[in-house]
Amino acid sequence: MKYRLLLSVNKLFLFFACGAIVALLPFTLQMHNAHADSPSFVRIIHASPDVGSADVFVDGQHLLSNFQFGTVTPYVTLAPGPHYVQVALIGRGPGAAAINQNIIVNSGDVYTVAALGTKALGFKLDVFNDDNQVATGMAKMRVYDLSPDTGLQSITTNNNQVCGVMSYQDASDYIPLQSGAYNFNISTAQSNSSIPFSTTLNQNTITSVFAIGESNGTPKLEFVSTNVNGVPGMPGTGSDPNAPDPEAPQWGSLWPVAVMLLGLLATSGIAVNRRLTARKA
Repeated sequence: MKYRLLLSVNKLFLFFACGAIVALLPFTLQMHNAHADSPSFVRIIHASPDVGSADVFVDGQHLLSNFQFGTVTPYVTLAPGPHYVQVALIGRGPGAAAINQNIIVNSGDVYTVAALGTKALGFKLDVFNDDNQVATGMAKMRVYDLSPDTGLQSITTNNNQVCGVMSYQDASDYIPLQSGAYNFNISTAQSNSSIPFSTTLNQNTITSVFAIGESNGTPKLEFVSTNVNGVPGMPGTGSDPNAPDPEAPQWGSLWPVAVMLLGLLATSGIAVNRRLTARKA
């Protein structure tokens, strides 16, 4: 009677262990597929001084009209994978595009796509990977040098350097700063005097500062900035506003451990079952 009771308990344990594996499988597959199907997030800046107001086409579809120099779009979702982007003077259509280029974006990633170039240098798109994770309680700033004839030497505030030498098509690291109003002095290799630039950095946001135009041409060198909220849980970032807390454990990442533990328990149960059977014999 004692052996029968132990065998019944052991079989019941094995039944629930197998049931747990079966129950976790579709949930884990759903988590994996949800991540795999996450869209990409893309914004575009018009930084080509020799291209006036433009139309932008993505995969043959008209995405932007009257896209003016210095404009930075909000982030929009884009399916992961390759995309064919064309930038044409307004009203000319994709057949007369000055820029025809394929770009590839990955699931869940965030990008800034810059329309760059001049007649002398040629035209192109440059793709930057963005990181819109917050520096908790602080602001983050990133600088992009998109001026074809300007090299940035330094960016300082209150005599403190926050960014060093940058060349055309460079982007700085993300610079964590206390929130507040800032007066920056920007030194370039083409000028003997620094250029003042003021902006406000808000807590838990990411500010992008773009150098556009030309030091020795038209339109003239200028600095434009945009500000987006950080993730997780804040809209307008270009990242998933429903993204889980990165510090919280995720079922998808715990699945291999769960399978291993359940497998060990099941193996132990089988061993106990064999010993009980042997004793009974």
